[in-house]
Amino acid sequence: MPLDTHEWISFEDDDHRRTWVFDATFLRSRWNCVYGNGCRGVHDDDTSHLMEGCCSHGAHFIDDADVQTVVHSSARLRKRHWQFKKQGDRNGVLGVEDGVTTTRVIDGACIFLNRPGFEGGVGCAFHHLAAETGERKMDLQPDVCWQLPLRLEDQTDDYGYVTSTLREWKRRDWGPGGDDFHWWCTESPEAFEGADPVYVYLRNEIIELIGSRVYEQLVALLERPKWTPLPHPAVR
Repeated sequence: MPLDTHEWISFEDDDHRRTWVFDATFLRSRWNCVYGNGCRGVHDDDTSHLMEGCCSHGAHFIDDADVQTVVHSSARLRKRHWQFKKQGDRNGVLGVEDGVTTTRVIDGACIFLNRPGFEGGVGCAFHHLAAETGERKMDLQPDVCWQLPLRLEDQTDDYGYVTSTLREWKRRDWGPGGDDFHWWCTESPEAFEGADPVYVYLRNEIIELIGSRVYEQLVALLERPKWTPLPHPAVR
């Protein structure tokens, strides 16, 4: 692998006592999700034929609101959307992994993942519901599922000032298990052949994470016609 060098953009948000930091290299890249079109999955071996993508494990929830979103959304799923509806209705959709609440795993993958051969279509059941109703899939599924491959991290100093960093999701973000993945999409050239840059392709997801005002400031910086050295604010 070449040296993992990235360019970063940052600016202050004094109204909210925050500094925003963005991975400009990734946001300008042509990454796109290759689920069903080259994704090799996250097992120890190439499992393209299973079409599990990164859904081989239960989705970890961020908070109670995240859990409730999925519980309510799952109640709206019908047999045409969801291969495992009967199992979900009978035994619930939540599980526990290492003491953390997750979506249940059934037959080796997330309970909401429709497998090849399901007449309603392969892939996430929530995607099928969203496509039918015109809703945003991010409003139906676990937060971690729609945020990937974006990762927003907040660090607060002793005086309450926050540094928020938006970057690509890396193997390390999965914990020790990430090192065992046979393949990970943000490391693979075939996942960087999309039609639009990430900040356009994932516009809705980014706005959901940082807000429209900050997004507009970010885009203005990403789309500057040329780069010039920027003097320090004290000497501008």
